[in-house]
Amino acid sequence: MALEIGIVGLRGSGKTTLFNALTGAGVEAQTYLGGAPKPNVGVAPVVDDRLPRVASVVGSARTTPAAIRVVDIPGSDAALMGGLRQVDALVAVLDAFNTSSDPQADLETVKLELLVADRDHVERRLERVSRQAKSGDAALRRDVAELQQLLAHLEAGNTLEAYGESLLPELQPLTTKTLLPVANGPSGIDCKLEAELAELDPAEAASFREGPSALEEVVRRVFDELATISFFTANEREARAWNLRSGVTALQAAAAIHTDMAQGFIRCEVVHWSDLVESGSRAEAARQGLQRLEGKDYPVEDGDLLSIRFSPPAPRGRSSSS
Repeated sequence: MALEIGIVGLRGSGKTTLFNALTGAGVEAQTYLGGAPKPNVGVAPVVDDRLPRVASVVGSARTTPAAIRVVDIPGSDAALMGGLRQVDALVAVLDAFNTSSDPQADLETVKLELLVADRDHVERRLERVSRQAKSGDAALRRDVAELQQLLAHLEAGNTLEAYGESLLPELQPLTTKTLLPVANGPSGIDCKLEAELAELDPAEAASFREGPSALEEVVRRVFDELATISFFTANEREARAWNLRSGVTALQAAAAIHTDMAQGFIRCEVVHWSDLVESGSRAEAARQGLQRLEGKDYPVEDGDLLSIRFSPPAPRGRSSSS
C-alpha cells in the first residue's frame, strides 16, 4: 500500500497549489461554502535516480516509480478533517508570500484546528458508544469510561501527546500524526511555480530550475520522518520501485506487491542495486556472491532488488495439491 499524506493549512495558504505541484492534477481550489465538498485525491510519483539504472542493467522495457497518495481537503472543518485520519503524515502549508503573514502563528492555528477536530471526534464517538453500551456490554462500558476521561483531558486544553494513557486504536487521532510544515514563499517552496512546472515535460521543467525540485525535498522529509525505505523489482517488462516502512520483512514486501506472492512465498533472491549495477548483470552478481537467497523473515534494506519466488494459488474449485 502506498504511503499517504494529507495537506492541511489555512484558507489562501496554497494547499491546493501544492497538491497540484505534487500530483500534476491541475485542479482548481474550492471555496468552502457549506454542503459537501469533496477532497482532492491524487498520486505523486517519487523520483529515484536508482530506478533507471536498475532498469538499464536488467533490460526493462519501462520504469514505474513508487508513489505517494496525496489528499487535499477543501477547508479545515472538523468533519472534513476526518477524511485525513488514515493518512501516514500531514503537510501543513503556511503562507510565506505576503509581508503581513506570520507562518509560525499560522502553524499554531493549524495545530489548534487539528486539536479541535480530535476533540469533536472523541465527543461524537463517546455519544455513539454510550448508546451502544446501554446493552450492558462490559467492553463497551469500559470504552465509555476511557472516552470520558480522554474528552475531559482535551476540554482542559491538553494535547493528546500529554495524555498518559493508551488511546483506543479506532480513534486515529490527527494530532499524533507527523506534521511537516512547508512555507509557501521565497523562504520555502514557490508552490505556484512548482505547480506550473509540473505541467511541463520533466526535462523542460528542470531547465527552469536552478537546482533540484523543491518538491523532492518535501518527499525526502516525509520519507525521513516516516522511516521509509525503497526496494525494487525488475524483469524484462518493467522495473518498479516500492516504498515501505523501515524494518519490513521479505514477506511483507511480497504482500505489498501482490497478496498471492505473500500467500505462496517460498524465498527471494536479493541483490543490492549498487552491486547489480557494478557487476553488470544478475548472473555476474550471483557469480561474485553478491546475490543471495533469503527467507520470509529477511529484513529488507533500502536499495534491495528483490526477485520473489512463490507458488501461485490453485485455481478456484481445485485443491492446492491437485
